[in-house]
Amino acid sequence: MKKNQIDIITLGCSKNLVDSELLMKQFEANGYHCVHDSKRPQGEIAVINTCGFIEDAKQESIDTILEFIQAKEEGRLRKLYVMGCLSQRYQKELEKEMPEVDKFYGKFNYKQLLQELGKAEVSSCNGQRHLTTPRHYAYIKIAEGCNRHCAYCAIPIITGKHVSRPKEEILQEVRELVAEGVKEFQIIAQELTYYGVDIDGKHHITELISEMADIPGVKWIRLHYAYPNQFPMDLLDVMREKPNVCKYLDIALQHISDHMLNSMHRHVTKQETINLLKAIRERVPGIHIRTTLMVGFPGETDEDFHELLDFVREQRFERMGAFAYSEEEGTYSATHYEDNVPAEVKQRRLDELMILQQDISSEIEADKVGKIMTVIIDRKEGDYYIGRTEFCSPEVDPEVLIRADEKRLRVGCFYQVEITASEEFDLYGKVVK
Repeated sequence: MKKNQIDIITLGCSKNLVDSELLMKQFEANGYHCVHDSKRPQGEIAVINTCGFIEDAKQESIDTILEFIQAKEEGRLRKLYVMGCLSQRYQKELEKEMPEVDKFYGKFNYKQLLQELGKAEVSSCNGQRHLTTPRHYAYIKIAEGCNRHCAYCAIPIITGKHVSRPKEEILQEVRELVAEGVKEFQIIAQELTYYGVDIDGKHHITELISEMADIPGVKWIRLHYAYPNQFPMDLLDVMREKPNVCKYLDIALQHISDHMLNSMHRHVTKQETINLLKAIRERVPGIHIRTTLMVGFPGETDEDFHELLDFVREQRFERMGAFAYSEEEGTYSATHYEDNVPAEVKQRRLDELMILQQDISSEIEADKVGKIMTVIIDRKEGDYYIGRTEFCSPEVDPEVLIRADEKRLRVGCFYQVEITASEEFDLYGKVVK
């Protein structure tokens, strides 16, 4: 047990990761040494930043807390704190069920943990983060909360209404991170395209991204978690015209059947979705679209599911993830619908959908063989340097493997790479410049 060391474990999405990084900076300003995502507790204090999005995520959070409770009982840990989405939503229940945890914090009051440890917030560090990502890229959270209230989603219950960060605060954060060596920025929010609407009723995401792209030193900007309803079309012009705004858009569609979209409260129709995707591809040639789809929502019929399969077959998404519906208490679907699609049917549909996407993805990646692409190097691993193109977000998308014995490369630098081969989830290449 290392004195003055704090282990911080982050579960869930990159928005949680930003919170952990902010807290780590404050801890370090108060004299602590922080270790992120250690496999087992090494310090005297541990903080678990939890996720509460769906059942699997909640269970992972609970299992992790129990592991650290055991470490505390065995004398390998002195203090254990829990923060984040799970404790935001279930704090009273968790306090009752897990009295071994010293204190639970929610999603927004976690900085009070400093007071619990007899420390004070260091104002000069406000907004600064201890980056846990490779030093050449960072996540930028531009808003909290969500106003959409999709029938299945507990996020608005957990995080509340959408609140946009001030534009100048975001741009200043980007400038400071550029000065620290960050070149690539993953722009994140629960709903990116709603940015600014809560301030004056207007979408300001295009203005924000355009000004961010003009900051010297910003090499890549990648956009995550757009919403199809009321999509700000002028954002596409910025993506097309600004060379450092990646031709990549993460836009969750969830389903395509009008029956399902209506039941899910998505406020968009099948035809509107198809029209939007057509416009995106026409206005930003070569764009790679990532989407997320759901199977097994209450009332989903075989016809609905096959309509979804046909849609994926026709659209040929470059990137796609999918999950089975999980009933979340307090949501509209939990209180108004019966979870009537059997678990085995959900799993079968999920498997069929992902097998289809696997074939599509393999064909799309194989088409890149012979092309020369710009690649940023993330790390060296064994016999290979591992990098990504502008069409790939860290951790979730395909990577480019370059043999380490051919040329010495620098992590965080960009290279022109000829793609020489492809596998299901990876590309292989050689540096040409």
